[in-house]
Amino acid sequence: MSDGGKRIINSNAVYSRQEAAEVLGVSLSTLKKLIDAGYLRVSQPAGIRRIFIQGSSILEMLDQTAVERQA
Repeated sequence: MSDGGKRIINSNAVYSRQEAAEVLGVSLSTLKKLIDAGYLRVSQPAGIRRIFIQGSSILEMLDQTAVERQA
């Protein structure tokens, strides 16, 4: 999904680390820092190495960390 070159974050979708990094425009190492710092909530089922990130978690982080730009 794209909108003028930007990906749209679906709050009901589940993203992999790579997909979440792409949609946020950050590297995987930066995404790991965001997860470790508690900015993003993730799910990791027992016995599974993959991490799942809900779109709603990405949107919440963006809402909570939004800053106003000064002209």
